[in-house]
Amino acid sequence: MSTAAFTGRVVTPFQIIEDGLVVLSGSHIAWVGPSEDAERFGFAEALAGATPAPEGGCILPGLVDVHCHGGGGESFPNAETPEQAMVSVLEHRRHGTTSLVASCVTAAPDVLKARTKVLADLCDAGELAGIHFEGPFVSHERCGAQDPTYIIDPDADLTRELIELGRGHVATMTIAPEKPGITGDDGVVAALIDGGALPSFGHTDSEAAPVRAAMADASERIGERIAAGLPVRSGRSTATHLFNGMRPMHHRAPGPVPEFLAAAVNGDCILEMIGDGTHLSPAIVLDMFELLGRENVVLVTDAMAAAGMADGDYVLGPAAVKVEDGCAYIAGTNTIAGGTAHLIDVVRTTWKGGVELVDAVFAASCQGAEILGDDSVGALEPGMWADVVVTDAELRPVTVVRRGETVV
Repeated sequence: MSTAAFTGRVVTPFQIIEDGLVVLSGSHIAWVGPSEDAERFGFAEALAGATPAPEGGCILPGLVDVHCHGGGGESFPNAETPEQAMVSVLEHRRHGTTSLVASCVTAAPDVLKARTKVLADLCDAGELAGIHFEGPFVSHERCGAQDPTYIIDPDADLTRELIELGRGHVATMTIAPEKPGITGDDGVVAALIDGGALPSFGHTDSEAAPVRAAMADASERIGERIAAGLPVRSGRSTATHLFNGMRPMHHRAPGPVPEFLAAAVNGDCILEMIGDGTHLSPAIVLDMFELLGRENVVLVTDAMAAAGMADGDYVLGPAAVKVEDGCAYIAGTNTIAGGTAHLIDVVRTTWKGGVELVDAVFAASCQGAEILGDDSVGALEPGMWADVVVTDAELRPVTVVRRGETVV
């Protein structure tokens, strides 16, 4: 098997090894540790031939983005062929996201079914890590960039059909907890969990009580499956892009946000944050890390077709989008329509906003892997896939390796 190795500041899940070595053997990681220990563990030759990171640079695990609509000028909700979808996959892969979940948006059922077939093929081929449906069972009042024309009441049968078409690759679905048909044995939450997916609560105008009830329903169902020895994707549900697409918190009308925070603290929910500096202030991102702990948040991009592209006109599903100064808006409005950053950019913004680098990387790698239920990605540890990102001192990728193959 071919062997490659890198030296520099190695970011593991729990520490930064200032003078570290990462050794790859074929498509997997063979060893990670301090360079001074390499000879003792039989990796002196690998150390001698290792490629050093740029001065001040880092060696990171491949990043895991569980909420991404596109990039490179293409969009998953609009991809009618695998080739179109792969444009977006490769755009993010070149920037260090080696495990990517393709997010759809609210659309007609037939469109969702067609997109699911295309994306499931790419999951089968190992190019995508999963599928996320953002809608169509969301709130009209907090639809954001979701086209309200296609928002419908929760439909467990449609949910099960999409899961079946997804062939085990549907990871999450964003649902508004206040809508009818969400909870109960015949509800969408049950259909998702029984089908190997997770509910992701969001795009909601709910008051507190329905949120608490829906998350309790999800937590109970996940717990029952675990107790019975049945498979679950993850032990926790998620919340879709905390603060964005949901009623703001007010002390006399608390809405969903405090319920999400409480559920995270109680270990029942992982909260997405789009820490790109546009969707959220870096200050609130820092607050959430300090309040909740890194184990209860996950950094995502919510990226759309304009990620890695110039300002201009794009589409997100059926919606026309205008990108100005790197910010995407529904054309003719000031409604944000997804992100334009790569996940490494989100990590950089979060880090420069005051979050420790090891924690920002953890939230953009290990946490996504937990949501996916995939213990083969998300960290620099022996036996895991050889997914490695080498950066310069400003956290810009200079080398990306995925499953042992050099991407850039």
